[in-house]
Amino acid sequence: MSTFILAFVFFLVVAVAMSLGYLVQRKAIAGSCGGLGALGIDKACDCPEPCDRKKARLEREEARQAKLNEWKQNQIL
Repeated sequence: MSTFILAFVFFLVVAVAMSLGYLVQRKAIAGSCGGLGALGIDKACDCPEPCDRKKARLEREEARQAKLNEWKQNQIL
């Protein structure tokens, strides 16, 4: 029984130390393996047809990119 208690306390101390480190550094939690890109997956959703919200976002991004391209073409310098 003492081994179980000792192991539990050890894991509790490690978890508290990790959470304190996270709070002190204020950094976002990030994986070290590269995420879905490392597996060759381009997107998290495999839906063949994107939802309306995503379609609207893509249209806004395309319009913004078109404006930026037009601005670069008309740029004097």
